[in-house]
Amino acid sequence: MILWTVFLGFLVILFMGVPIGIALGASSAIVLYAFMKIPLIVVAQRMFTSVDSFSFIAVPFFMLAGAFMSYGGVTKRLVNFAHALVGALAGGLALVVCVTGMFFAAISGSSAATTAAIGTAMIDEMERRGYHKSFAAAVVAAGGTVGIVIPPSITMVVYGSIASVSIGDMFLGGFLPGILMGVSMCFVSYFIAKKRNYEGVGSISFPNIVKTFRECVWALLMPIIIIGGIYGGIFTPTEAAAVAAVYGLFIGMFVYRELRPADLPKVILEAAINTTMIMFVVGGANLFGWILTNAQVPHKLGLYFAGLTTNPLVFLMLVNLLLLFIGTLINASAAVVILTPILLPVALSLGIDPLFFGVMMVVNLAIGCITPPVGLDLFVVSAITKIPIETVTREVTPYLCALIADLLLITYFQDIILIVPRMLGG
Repeated sequence: MILWTVFLGFLVILFMGVPIGIALGASSAIVLYAFMKIPLIVVAQRMFTSVDSFSFIAVPFFMLAGAFMSYGGVTKRLVNFAHALVGALAGGLALVVCVTGMFFAAISGSSAATTAAIGTAMIDEMERRGYHKSFAAAVVAAGGTVGIVIPPSITMVVYGSIASVSIGDMFLGGFLPGILMGVSMCFVSYFIAKKRNYEGVGSISFPNIVKTFRECVWALLMPIIIIGGIYGGIFTPTEAAAVAAVYGLFIGMFVYRELRPADLPKVILEAAINTTMIMFVVGGANLFGWILTNAQVPHKLGLYFAGLTTNPLVFLMLVNLLLLFIGTLINASAAVVILTPILLPVALSLGIDPLFFGVMMVVNLAIGCITPPVGLDLFVVSAITKIPIETVTREVTPYLCALIADLLLITYFQDIILIVPRMLGG
């Protein structure tokens, strides 16, 4: 009774248009008070203790780093560099979006932030060049999915904190899957552009590539500094996030000189709001997961999966189907908090590497960012372009299919995730 009540309550509140963090917390609070007779003060206590972790301090710092970089003129320099690389090819601007998405993902740690930054810079330009606006919106939404896969990734910080897996190894594991996703979306963009006669812009010039690379090299150094600092023993992942924030501030104010002191209150407030949204979702999801644990859902689900199969590959396929469905309803961070304690013990019992399992989960849930009804990237581009979500969804379908193909490849060729951590992580 408790289990069905909390699930149905969550879905009803969610489809009323209530933000997901509040929906998770409210449905949990109703069950705690009405069925379990637990004082409501426990709601606040559980939500607070769930985010009261040193590892989670990385979240606001990565948000701040991304905001400093975005306001500091990094986005347009990354776009210029991507344009120099691929802009002259068929569908050049669509390719620029996909390549810039990979670059900006290495700065922002968030799919929504990546989508918003690229969308603001590129959608109007694509429309002026003859691209259909709904296609431009779809490319930007799809390009933003790598924001939580290519390091640094806030969702990977959440998983690593819950599963006690090295966040640095998670970051390394995300490199190749993120690049695979970005390249796949480039191919999709190219073939659609050829079919619709979207031409390239300009010509490929090696001197221009060198020039634009020099202009954005400071931004591209950030992930190298983060990963190198972690594995060089200079700082922890949380301290790396703080270094990234300071580095982003330095680049914006003293190198590119587009971030002014007057902008700082606005930038810090934006990062604080985005951080609060994520942490509220994590707190609500943790409370929701606590109720599921008390209802013995992890144990029962583990027995259910054990009864279905003892084959790790079959189990991973079932998990992918579950996550693809869950990703249509709730965002990545909430899904990780709720499902990791349920699915990870079963995965470990079948001999599945927890690092591989975590990155696979993040890749899967990244696909949810462009899957209705709760595809976060779809909402972001819809807000930018004023195009209905259902229209963007039709255009984004080819990208969705390509990303699912990538997910299958990653699932059954696990070295795509593990080879870099094994080589560099020790």
